[in-house]
Amino acid sequence: MNKLVKDALVLTAITLVSGLALGAVYEITKEPIAQASEEATQEAYRTVFPDAASFEEYADFDADAANEIAASAGYSGAEITDTMTALDQDGNLLGYVFNVVSHEGYGGDIAFSMGVTTDGVLNGYSITSISETAGLGMKANEDAFMSQFQDIPAEALTVTKQTAASETEIEAISGATITSNAVTNGVNAGIAYFSSIEGGAADE
Repeated sequence: MNKLVKDALVLTAITLVSGLALGAVYEITKEPIAQASEEATQEAYRTVFPDAASFEEYADFDADAANEIAASAGYSGAEITDTMTALDQDGNLLGYVFNVVSHEGYGGDIAFSMGVTTDGVLNGYSITSISETAGLGMKANEDAFMSQFQDIPAEALTVTKQTAASETEIEAISGATITSNAVTNGVNAGIAYFSSIEGGAADE
């Protein structure tokens, strides 16, 4: 009995020390991790809006309303998590940055920021989190695929396995149609929400 009690006390002490150590490590790393995440987010904003001097929260953003709009347009597999306004150095509105998470990726969620100008031009997207298959779905993070989403009308896009025949057709990544659709549907969700925003293409 004494040995059992001793062993139990030792295990308890080990567990307690381990817990305290993990807690200490978390406290030490929490701020650097948060800072790195914020820097990555800001870099994504600058990628899709290089002419912007600053980015501010879109005051009228409502996640539930935004995702209801996206779902009504047929893109329930994507979630709009936040919306920013892109401003020039005088504070004038250049457009919007939508933070989107597509839940339809082959390897899990794909998170990205996408930009749309006030006159309805898609500025492309910048991935902040992806875990697709190397050499296949990961090509969604390469210029050959990403460039198809730049400087085109912010209108509903479709994926094709053939050579794209118009600006609104996206040529799928070979062997990664699921990933191609996941990203495109996520972008379409952002476009659908953009079209509902006052001052967006649908209102001009």
